[in-house]
Amino acid sequence: MSHSAAVSEDKHPPGQADPSAPDSGADAGDAPRLRQRGSNQIGMRQFNDRVVLQALRVHGSMPKAELARLTGLTAQTIGLITARLDEDQLLVREAPVRGRVGQPSVPLGLNPDGAFAVGIKIGRRSADWLLVDFLGRVRQRLSIAYPFPDAASLLPEIEKNLNRLLDDLGGLRSRVVGVGVAAPFQLGGWHRMLGLTEAQSDAWTHLDLAAEVQAMTELPVSFAKDTSAACVAELLQGRGRDLHSFLYLFMDTFVGGGLVIDSHLHRGVNGNAGAVASLPLQVAASANPRELPPQLISQASLWDLEQRFREHGLDPMAAYDARALAGHWLPYTREWIDRAALALAHCVVAGTAFLDVEAVVIDGVVVPDLLRELWQRTGEALKAYNPEGLLAMPRLELGTIGSDARALGGALLPLHASFAPDRDLFLKV
Repeated sequence: MSHSAAVSEDKHPPGQADPSAPDSGADAGDAPRLRQRGSNQIGMRQFNDRVVLQALRVHGSMPKAELARLTGLTAQTIGLITARLDEDQLLVREAPVRGRVGQPSVPLGLNPDGAFAVGIKIGRRSADWLLVDFLGRVRQRLSIAYPFPDAASLLPEIEKNLNRLLDDLGGLRSRVVGVGVAAPFQLGGWHRMLGLTEAQSDAWTHLDLAAEVQAMTELPVSFAKDTSAACVAELLQGRGRDLHSFLYLFMDTFVGGGLVIDSHLHRGVNGNAGAVASLPLQVAASANPRELPPQLISQASLWDLEQRFREHGLDPMAAYDARALAGHWLPYTREWIDRAALALAHCVVAGTAFLDVEAVVIDGVVVPDLLRELWQRTGEALKAYNPEGLLAMPRLELGTIGSDARALGGALLPLHASFAPDRDLFLKV
């Protein structure tokens, strides 16, 4: 959103429906249904509504006069917009603030109950469902764990937990704007590493997860690669609010990533930008397909840590909790950190050579102390690489969202599709 983004308002053209007209489809006694603000129907008033909502989302509550100054809209237009948004129950009025002269000003803010979205993350070790409010805060969380997801049994579980979150909203259910699904593009990929059969891998390869979830609900369903969704959460609610361009690395069963360029999530031609798991760690020794170089996934994934624990008779799932830094697990965790940090540093150098980003953000599902140690060791491991020709190495930043990042990013997709002024999404001031 920029000051020039807002446009002056006039009456709607003759013969065209007034986009501010109330929705007559709301059931009596229910919370008013939200007006459709889909990006395929954006009109002048609707766009300005979004500009104002984005200003409040980014900068917090403020009086109408400050909204007018920030957006470049007139005081009269701000009055019309806030009246519409207030009627839609998207705003709350806070306690008046008295100045030196004149009447006290009344700050306006976003109503947390104004809209909701559900984010669903399907991973290789667990699935999460988050109910997120209009402020992007998690209201309710459901989770299940498994060795690897079985499609036949997981799909009914997805529907059951989705309906549970929606039913728990009661009269506010009509305020839900959509469902966002975050999952790996190739959930059955690298199946030999995971010890899966071809049949288990093929079950996911031929499954259209977004279509399956869409068949479960009348709400619009959006889909994103899981680590891209996590990158969205960091961009909108984490360190990304202060960064214009960054490479995002997410430590999970398999390492993954995302990419932000000029404050926008960069998806790439196939929606797979930031697919760092496939980054080769060395030059190929020959053209023999049986002698392929190892990939980043083999050295910087929690799967590798799981294997170390398993080889020594320890519970491999300790890789995902505090046990990894305690007792019998600690020596093997330290070995993994040293190995993973060198591989991540290689990724940072390679990414810098191509992207020239200002920062690399590292987050993941591990406990904060383990993530911090990995982050520190990665910074030290950068000294093992030749930086000649690179004007500056990006700074390494710790992510702030953690294990919720993928499901949270999934939930933010429909929220921002419905209320952000930028059709391409995720534009920051």
